[in-house]
Formats: sequence, structure tokens, C-alpha cells
Amino acid sequence: MSLPKTLADDVARNLVMVAQLIDEEPEQAYAYSRIALRLASRVAAVREAAGFAAYATQKYSEALAEFRAARRMTGNVELWPVMADCERGLGRPERALAMAGESEVQKLDKAGQVEMRLVAAGARRDMGQLDAAIVTLQSPELASHAIHPWTARLRYAYADALLAADREGEAREWFARAIEADKDGATDASDRLAELDGIEFVDALADEDGAAEAPGEAAGTDTAAGTGLAEDADVTDDGADATDDDATDDAEPAGDAVAGDTGSADTAAEDEPRAAATTESDTARTEPATSRAEPGPDEKRTDDEAPRAVPREAGADDD
Repeated sequence: MSLPKTLADDVARNLVMVAQLIDEEPEQAYAYSRIALRLASRVAAVREAAGFAAYATQKYSEALAEFRAARRMTGNVELWPVMADCERGLGRPERALAMAGESEVQKLDKAGQVEMRLVAAGARRDMGQLDAAIVTLQSPELASHAIHPWTARLRYAYADALLAADREGEAREWFARAIEADKDGATDASDRLAELDGIEFVDALADEDGAAEAPGEAAGTDTAAGTGLAEDADVTDDGADATDDDATDDAEPAGDAVAGDTGSADTAAEDEPRAAATTESDTARTEPATSRAEPGPDEKRTDDEAPRAVPREAGADDD
């Protein structure tokens, strides 16, 4: 509302693209966020969106700077957990733990406090303190049978910490409880539990692709087999006349031609849909309204196993 209408519309379009792409194509979301930031750097919502886009691409230093700017503009503390997680991403778990003990944590709602607990437990694991991480996650929220938006992630983090501490039996139980709370599939708890039980999943699409290639392979096999039989007959029947040999020699190119035709048909059938799909994808790709800023290099997180705070939707019922 503080911007001229035309500029506000341009900024809004870029923010919408950030929201739509941040999960599936974070690099593109980051590019849109840089455009919005260049257009309206003094708008808190823009700084927050730029922070989350940088966070999604593991540019933790940049994300932390944007979150701090948004917090200064609004005075809100809801970004505190994700700011602490950026400290972890920068290899400073001690700072994340220090933030977990600050008074700002008491001002967070229940969901924010759970996020802060997840970050603190992750920081403990970064420091090699597995038992402390397990204790950090043990809370009334973990023991509760009520299901909240953060319940599945809390149980999953607890199960993962137990497994890291070689407490497999307890980990299996808590992965199962995480599945009960994870109605939207936000975690891979089902895959982790199946792995513990020794169950291996097979990609059905890969099997279908293999079956589609089978006819061409079969044709080549039959041709090779026919050629081998003809050669065996020549060796066995020394008294065969030249006419039979000529017929055999003529039959071999015919077999090769069949195999070649089959392979060509398979190749053409496979290549055409792929080319069409590529063309459609390139055509459908939406480009930013203005020139896209190239993402700069930044530090990378080394610990991908620990749970990490994620943005909450505005207005969500935190209960």
C-alpha cells in the first residue's frame, strides 16, 4: 500500500512467482525475489520473501540479513527460529543455541516455540551432542496425542535423533507415529520406516520403460539366434550343396534388416514424445517481468539430516 499502484502491481507479481516456485524451483524463486527486492527494498514483506528465497537456496548469510531487516521493520519475532537456523547453516550452532535461550522465544506462539525446539535440537546434533538433542525434543508437545501442523515434523525429528543414537526400536515406533500425523506427506517417515523393516520400493515407471524396450531387444535376439543355427548347420552337414549355403547367407541380412527396422521404430517412437515435451516445457516457462538477477555464491550447509525451520503460512491456526 505504500507504493504507487503500477509499481505495487509489478512487485506483487514477482512475489506471487516466489510463492509458487519456492518449493519446486527455488533458484527461479530466488531470481524473482531479487527483482522484487530491487523494486521495493523498503517493504517488509519483500525483505521477508527475499529471505525465504535465499534460505531455500542455502544462501544463509543473505537470508539472515533479509530476515533481520524484516524484523527491524516490523518488530515481529516470528522469524526468530528461521534466523537461528540460518546460524546453523553458517556453521555457528553455538549462536543458534544462544538464540534458543533468548527472551524472544517466550514471545513466540506455540508453533514458533516448536520450531525453535527443532532448531535447538539440530544445533545439538551439529555439535555431536545426540543425547542432548533427544532430551531437547522431549516435551509436552511431543507426548501429546493431539495432531497439529507441526506434530509430524516434531515426531520425525525425534525418531531421526533416536536412530542416530542407535536406538532403532524406539526410532521405528516414532517414525510410525510420525506417519499417523503426516496426512499431507510432509516428511519421508514412511520411507524411513520401510527402510528399517528391510522393504525396498521399485520404480514402476522405470519398469514400464524397460518393458517398452523389450520388443526391439527380442527381435535382435531372434536374429542372432537364427544366424547361429545356420552356422551350426553348415558345420554339421558337410555334404550340403552350395544352394543351401547361399540361402543361408541371404537369410542373414534379412534378419539384420528386421532388427534394424525394429530398433529404428523404437528410437523414433521414444524420441518424438520427448522432443514435444521439451518444447512444451520451454514454451510454458514463465520469465520474470524484468531482467533476472543471477544468484551469487554463498555458503552451503553441511548437515542435511537435521530438521530445519520452515516458513509458516500467514494466518494459520497455531492453536
